[in-house]
Amino acid sequence: MDEWEEQETATSGTCALTSDTSTGGTQGDFWNSDHGEFQGGRGGRGRGRGGFKNSFFSDAEDSANDGDGQNNTAERSSFSRRGGRGRGRGFGRTDHSDFDANEEDGDNKNVSRGRRGSYRQGGEQGGRDGFGGGYRGKDEEVFAQGHGDTPAENADASDRPRVTYVPPPPSEDEESIFSHYESGVNFDKYDEILVDVSGTNPPPAIMTFDEAALCESLKRNVSKSGYVKPTPVQKHGIPIISAGRDLMACAQTGSGKTAAFLLPILQQLMADGAAASCFSEMQEPDAIIVAPTRELINQIYLEARKFAYGTCVRPVVVYGGVSTGHQIRDLSRGCNVLCGTPGRLLDMIGRGKVGLTKVRYLVLDEADRMLDMGFEPDMRRLVGSPGMPSKENRQTLMFSATFPEDIQRLAADFLKTDYLFLAVGIVGGACSDVEQTFVQVTKFAKREQLIDLLKSTGSERTMVFVETKRQADFIATILCQEKFPTTSIHGDREQWQREQALGDFRSGKCSVLVATSVGARGLDIPDVQFVVNFDLPNNIDEYVHRIGRTGRCGNTGRAVSFYDPGADSELARSLVTILSKAQQEVPSWLEESAFSGHSPSGFNPPRKHFASTDLRKGPQGGFFQDGSVTSQLAAQTAADDEEWE
Repeated sequence: MDEWEEQETATSGTCALTSDTSTGGTQGDFWNSDHGEFQGGRGGRGRGRGGFKNSFFSDAEDSANDGDGQNNTAERSSFSRRGGRGRGRGFGRTDHSDFDANEEDGDNKNVSRGRRGSYRQGGEQGGRDGFGGGYRGKDEEVFAQGHGDTPAENADASDRPRVTYVPPPPSEDEESIFSHYESGVNFDKYDEILVDVSGTNPPPAIMTFDEAALCESLKRNVSKSGYVKPTPVQKHGIPIISAGRDLMACAQTGSGKTAAFLLPILQQLMADGAAASCFSEMQEPDAIIVAPTRELINQIYLEARKFAYGTCVRPVVVYGGVSTGHQIRDLSRGCNVLCGTPGRLLDMIGRGKVGLTKVRYLVLDEADRMLDMGFEPDMRRLVGSPGMPSKENRQTLMFSATFPEDIQRLAADFLKTDYLFLAVGIVGGACSDVEQTFVQVTKFAKREQLIDLLKSTGSERTMVFVETKRQADFIATILCQEKFPTTSIHGDREQWQREQALGDFRSGKCSVLVATSVGARGLDIPDVQFVVNFDLPNNIDEYVHRIGRTGRCGNTGRAVSFYDPGADSELARSLVTILSKAQQEVPSWLEESAFSGHSPSGFNPPRKHFASTDLRKGPQGGFFQDGSVTSQLAAQTAADDEEWE
């Protein structure tokens, strides 16, 4: 056995909680979640009785920081009040191999406080080596005291959290690889979307994929993927990247950002005759792509694998929650394009399995999240790693739906000074393809409202967004009992459970997916007809990302949001603006709430024409439109829609 091969620590006394009502295989996934598995004995995950209630802390402790909060404290909902070691894994040495320290459910750099009543520091129940930090469920996310992701110095190797989960290999069937859903009736609207490219000497846009000068293999794969004509972010992004320019691109959800950076990178690698070195101890990829969540990075990998099908370019993906040994073996077979979440990627570099000297492309997807929410230190550690070419000697590409001013300032540290800023507007685009409805309802009436809503939608594929992990499990339980095939996804579920949940939802086995904000960004799931905001988020950008799970690629969708006047009034003014710009009806009661003085007086509404504008520009600037629209619009200063801590 190789020295890095992982073994699962034996556990005993596990009691799987089962549902009182069965929904034909749909609950098997849900009830095997972190919150549905209990351990007896000292140090176990709960007492094995009393159902879900005993395994959670109070509502006050299970705060709304689940999805986007920046001060997640340790283990909101996994340990019983007695606390303990958690499946016998101990709390010794921590490394990047088994977790992504900031991934998905908030910034965990501040977890060292620990959770009240969960475990003591230094004692048997507090874990070995006097560990007094936190433990985020069974998702192998253990944090040394005072450090979010730094290995403890003098720890025994046996105390490391170990993961043996090996995901099923992706399908090799060509039809499965190139499966896609058709563009909708509003796809041609993309030609009318406003586009602004700022910076010196931007290359001209392309109008067709033929103009992108792709090699025959890539052209063939693009055609098999169902791509007929490029979207605005592709029309401008592909030639910019092909010209070797650094890029900061801001485009709405579902607009084709992934293909915009994958196609020119793969084309250049193929043109240069890049070939992966098989069975090399250290792999030296030409391109590194980083994203904040495991689900998103896996989705990017599958897209790269699709476009590189039948070529010499080999993409590989690494992320937490999966056996490190399995991923190292996959890496050793050759890697040109490495996709990864920050924690596991840095661990592979630290282990000497990934070299950076040949990196030509560094891509940050959801870049606003990658440069905030606690990920910034990881990104600086990545670009400062031994062998990583300086920003002058590599091409850095950043993509997201929003780029607030403070994030642009941070991003400038990673980009060449002559980078280009691409802004794809939202007027008449994807947002207007989603029918947005608001229901005024109090906190304790939401559950009944949701059940009535789902009964009226039938078997439509529906995503329900909630604010906390505890709430996700609770709502999924209720819906299962009401005979709705339901599963859930959040940061406390083990990786295999998360992948199974998404698989069941994609396949239609479960028609309802309850998610925290981990599911709000980037996920491209076909035929999601309905999005429900059971809990509204605390910022407008998150709302836009959530409803962007439907109405993608020119298809239409519906979004219903439960508005609690006591909790959501600060969002009212921004919601009115979003509805107005999407040319949708604004409820009179929402308008009254927005301008009755309950909303903060200093609130800045969303940008008028673009999700973000180039910080380097003044308040005035020339804009142009794709296609037939030629009118000039005044640029507006970018304003933050949320408070970035």
